[in-house]
This record gives sequence, structure tokens and C-alpha cells, in this order.
Amino acid sequence: MRLRARSVSPMTPTQLRAFAAVVRLGSVKQAAAELEVSEAAVSLHVSQLRKELGDQLFTRTASGLAFTPGGLRLASRAAEMLSLQERTIIEVSQAARGRRLLRIAASSLFAEHAAPGLIDLFAGRAADLDVELSVHDPRRFGTLLSSRAVDVAIGPHPGGADESLVRRPFLNYQVIVVAGPDHPLAGLDVTPGQLRDQTWLLGPSAAADIGVIPAVLRRVNVPEARQQIFQSHAAALEEAMRGHGIAPTVSFAVARDLANGRLIRLAGNSLRFDGAWATLTLDERAASPATDELVRFVTTPRATQAMLRGPGVSIGRFRPSIHVTLWS
Repeated sequence: MRLRARSVSPMTPTQLRAFAAVVRLGSVKQAAAELEVSEAAVSLHVSQLRKELGDQLFTRTASGLAFTPGGLRLASRAAEMLSLQERTIIEVSQAARGRRLLRIAASSLFAEHAAPGLIDLFAGRAADLDVELSVHDPRRFGTLLSSRAVDVAIGPHPGGADESLVRRPFLNYQVIVVAGPDHPLAGLDVTPGQLRDQTWLLGPSAAADIGVIPAVLRRVNVPEARQQIFQSHAAALEEAMRGHGIAPTVSFAVARDLANGRLIRLAGNSLRFDGAWATLTLDERAASPATDELVRFVTTPRATQAMLRGPGVSIGRFRPSIHVTLWS
């Protein structure tokens, strides 16, 4: 039996951009307005994708657009491919001007609490270096590194054994549980049962399976109905200050709020948790010079002090790149 290869025309960035806009906005009309083209042009691009991929991608219903499984997969890939194209254009332009780029993948807890101070200090040492930070689930670190999507990953141990990757721990930290000063549990020796009955105010790290915060929730056995996840850890702490619940947090990140009484630390034998951040890279022979430099730098006292202090970052040196997957 002979197998015949199917000829598929390449998807163009224009087609993907039109489809991504339809997905994000939920309508061809709104996508056309955003892209400043006619509705017929958007419909044509979607029609071409349907023909090339052999998939309807989505249908219109009374309540909006209903996507096929293939349409959902393309929605995710379109966002990634367009982001990669834009990033590649920037990298090529920078390389032509003699600039270097260091791409860091980080867990959300490290990215919010420790990365700003580290990146500000590290990037300030080299006038020709730009740093790009993207936030990812630690379970993706190995894939991102092996595919060369990033140069170094920073966060908790992702688990698993990959001999091509090198892990170097560099900073130990503590996670504590805090609340507003008027919270009913303030001043008490809190029991696990009392903890489970509270509203837990959480940052995005709680959505991952790896790391100290998810381990805290598992150890206390916090019901999902008692968990509220916010867009940032800072937002969760603000809610705790307002007395709306309790929040696990990195101890050094709330030292000032504890000192001035805006937050109080809950007391109890099960309310101290230890964690460690580490760098994860490809084998030394495959790592870039900038990667090697960062891996050495994070172990220095100056870097530790900068991470714990967490000063602001210069926009000219640090351009966060947060990649959002619409469906997984």
C-alpha cells in the first residue's frame, strides 16, 4: 500500500493573527475592528485556515462561538507562534546592534518577590545585555530549556531526572501564614482545623502542583471552596490586610508590613514551611556565557541582598514577557 503525503499550505501570520483575535474577542466583527480590516477579510483568513487544516475550528451558536477540539488547540498554538515571531524580530534586531539577550523562565513566586531585585542588579552590570522574564509552571522548565525557548529557569525543583539539565540551589526561604491585625485568629495558637475553616487568599503559585505554596495547601488539607486565587501574590496580601482571610507568603516579602502592624503572623506548630529556589540550565557545554554569568552571580551576597530587598526595575533593561496559554 502506498501512502500519499498531503500537501498543506503554510499558515501565515496574518491568518493566525485574525484567528487569535476572533478567539480572544469572541466575534468576527470585533476582531475586524481591532485589526482595522473588513469582516470579509477576517472571514477569508479563517476560511483559509479551515481549508488548510481540514477542521471547522468553530461554529456560531446563539450564545457565541463554539470551538472544536482542533480549534482550541490552534487557539493556543496561534498565540505562542505569534509571540515567538515578535520575540524573534526583537532578538534579531538586538543582535544586529551588538546586544545580548538572556531569557529567564521563572516560577510565579520567584518572579514576583525576588526577580525584580536580581534582574535590576544583574542587568545593570552589562550595558549590552537585555533580560526577558517569562512566568511558567515549574513542570515546563525542562521542556522550555531543551527546546531552547529559554536560557535558564529559576524556581522550585520541578521533579523528575534529566541528565542533560543542571540544577544549582542558591536561596533558602520561609513561607509563613499572615492575616490582618483584627483577624479572629490573631494571637491564638492556631490548630489545623481552624486553618481549614478560613478563607485562603492565594497568588498564582497556588495553581501549580510544585512549590511550597501548593505543599502548604496539601499539608493543611485546605478545601478548594476555601481557596481564592488572585492575579498576583501582592493582591492576595492586600485582601488579607483588609481582613478578608489569611495568606501564605514568603517571609521576607512581608517583613515591613509585619513590623508596622499592617499584617500579623499566625502562630502554630504547622505554620512554618521551608523552600528553596534553584537555577536550572542545560549542561555547561550548551549554556551561553550570559547564562553562566547569571548562575554564578545569584550565589553572591550582593545578589542575595538584592533579591531580599527587591528594588524596582528599569524598564529599559527589564521587559517582562508573560505568555498566556488560552487552553491547555
